[in-house]
Amino acid sequence: KQLFGDLSSTNEDCNPFLRNNASQIYAPSGAIANSFFNDSIVLQYQSADKWVDVKVTGRGIAWETDKQYKFKNPVEDGSPAALQKAFEDAGTVKPKDWQKNIWDLDKDDPENNGFLNEDLIVWMRTAALPNFRKLYRKLVKEGEFETGLPSANKYRLHIKYNFKVVQFSGTKSVIMSTTSVLGSKNPFLGIAYIVVGCICFLMGVIFLFIHLRFGRTTQEMMNIGPRSQYNSN
Repeated sequence: KQLFGDLSSTNEDCNPFLRNNASQIYAPSGAIANSFFNDSIVLQYQSADKWVDVKVTGRGIAWETDKQYKFKNPVEDGSPAALQKAFEDAGTVKPKDWQKNIWDLDKDDPENNGFLNEDLIVWMRTAALPNFRKLYRKLVKEGEFETGLPSANKYRLHIKYNFKVVQFSGTKSVIMSTTSVLGSKNPFLGIAYIVVGCICFLMGVIFLFIHLRFGRTTQEMMNIGPRSQYNSN
């Protein structure tokens, strides 16, 4: 309920990331929210003798169903000032490992803050496996980038390291890929489908052999009576 705008709602399952030492409620609360990814990644390309930022957007990276039915700000006015007042009046504080306040997550887009911040929504969708991908940004397709990133350009990434993974022996990678209506490239699904398909084929062959070797015809099944033997062999 908290992520849907009810700042008075609490859930003891969020411990020990529910309250601070002063008994103030974290908003958002819970271990997943506390571990919110906060690295800053900027893609740049070389133009003449200088590096220029490639225009990307953080809009449209979250599922529309999540934005409509799972996340909602506590006030209709999504401006940073209104959000700050709502969260402070409710007596909530930011999670202990956050560097920014919930109402100040996106300085470039004032409407992309609070519980409706798309980076937060993407992060809060729990991954099923320990190795996972999260959509970070989308390329703004305009100008020379209308059809994607030109291969003739030189690119580099400028990363501000905030999200520490050394303490739990984790790793991070940046993957640039194209997307379709089915999403981005995901070899795991293809491998899983092939493995399951091979297992189903093998089971089908085994059952076919059992049926041909030990099965009965339809006529034999119709003639089975109380005194019939199960196997005439």
